[in-house]
Formats: sequence, C-alpha cells, structure tokens
Amino acid sequence: MQKIRHTKIRHTPRAATNVSELDTDIGIDPHRHDDHQIAYAGRGVLSVTTDAGTWVAPATRALWIPAGTVHEHRAFGRTDLHCVGLPTRLNPLSLDAPAVIAVGPLLRELILAYTRTPDDGSPARRRMLGVLLDQLRASPLQPLHLPAPADPRLAAVCALLYADPADPRGLAALGAESGAGAGERTLSRLFRAELGMTFPQWRTQLRLHQALRLLAVDTPVTAVAHRCGWSSASAFIDVFRRAFGHTPGAYGRS
Repeated sequence: MQKIRHTKIRHTPRAATNVSELDTDIGIDPHRHDDHQIAYAGRGVLSVTTDAGTWVAPATRALWIPAGTVHEHRAFGRTDLHCVGLPTRLNPLSLDAPAVIAVGPLLRELILAYTRTPDDGSPARRRMLGVLLDQLRASPLQPLHLPAPADPRLAAVCALLYADPADPRGLAALGAESGAGAGERTLSRLFRAELGMTFPQWRTQLRLHQALRLLAVDTPVTAVAHRCGWSSASAFIDVFRRAFGHTPGAYGRS
C-alpha cells in the first residue's frame, strides 16, 4: 500500500539545502523537518510519500513539503535530488500540504545553482533566493497526487490495482475479488468522498505514476503503455501529453 511506514521516523530540525545522487529504487526513509522543503529531481523521477498518499515529479516538476510533514523520498532511475530548505517564515506558496509545482527553465536553473553553491551568506545568494521565491509564487500547481485510502473497503480494492495497474476490471469485479464487502455504488461513493476523485480518475493517476517510474529506467513507450493498462501506445501518449504537456518520448530524451 502507498502509505508511509511509521518506524524509526527521524527528526531533522533543519531541512538542508544540497544536492545528492540516488540510484534507482533508492530512497530516504521517513523523516520530518521543522523547515519547509522543496525537493526537485534534476535527473530521474522523484516520489514523496506521506500518510495522505504519494506525489510524483519528473524533471519538469518539483515537490513542496511543508514543515512538520513526515515523508519519505524514493528515486526512479538515476536521480539527482536537489533540496532547498526554507524557514517557516518563507512560504511562497502559502500551502500547508504537499504539492507538485511546475518547473520552467528559469526556475530549474535557479534550483540547480542554489543547491550546488555553498551558503556564504552573501548578498548575491540572498538575491538568488529572492528570485527563486518569486518564480515559485508564479508556478502553477500540478494535479499529480495519488491519495491513499484509509477505509479498509477502499484499501482492499486499491491494493489490487497497486499490484497491477493494468488490471482492466471495473469496480464491481474488483470489489468482489478483494472481499471488500461493498458494492459498486458504495465503492464509487467512497472514492469521491475519501479520495476526492472518481474511480477512473484515481486509476489514471495511478497509471501515470507507474508510467513515470518505468520511463525513468528507459522502458520503451510501447511497453509502458501495455504494462500500465492503456489499449495502445497512441492512447497512452495522448493521456501523458495532456497530463505533462509533452510526449513520453520527449520526456525520455530529456
């Protein structure tokens, strides 16, 4: 299940500003900061998981992690993890929940430069941070959140799809196999009430998350489409383009 493991949660008061290299499927175990944090994969794909679910970001997106949020990172593909720590008085997005932010060319270069240079307290570095914060304020949020179910009936159904995102069955069949003890109408209502989206929307989001992870390790587009449940490569490309603004092939080349 896509929920955080509540074991050995580290408390690191200060969220560091740095860059680190993570190999595929390597992560950073559950922890929390007293600062806000921006996490950005300059290369590869990064996911952040909390009790509320999972957020995923390729190199055109960054993750906002509010102070105090227990979270864990996971890398897909060789990933350069750039982290920017911000004191709580600096909240350019005015958000108290994790979110995915669009990253344009200027914001990308600012994050790379800011995380690769030492904090010398100079006026130039303070000006760089000011421009970075301005760019964050202007960056639109992206709907790349995969919420995690709490209701056991919903969790049983979602577990089948976590195991096989390509499973084409509808809610009635999934509910029957999962032993959820709830009919299609009840499960459909639970998706809207608890997860804030319809069942088809949630399944598409799950498939997009899985597609990003597979593309990060150079899986061919046709294979990704098949393994994630799209009827054809063209259908997958269309959904991917609408979600991310470019094709899976362009994402792989970047």
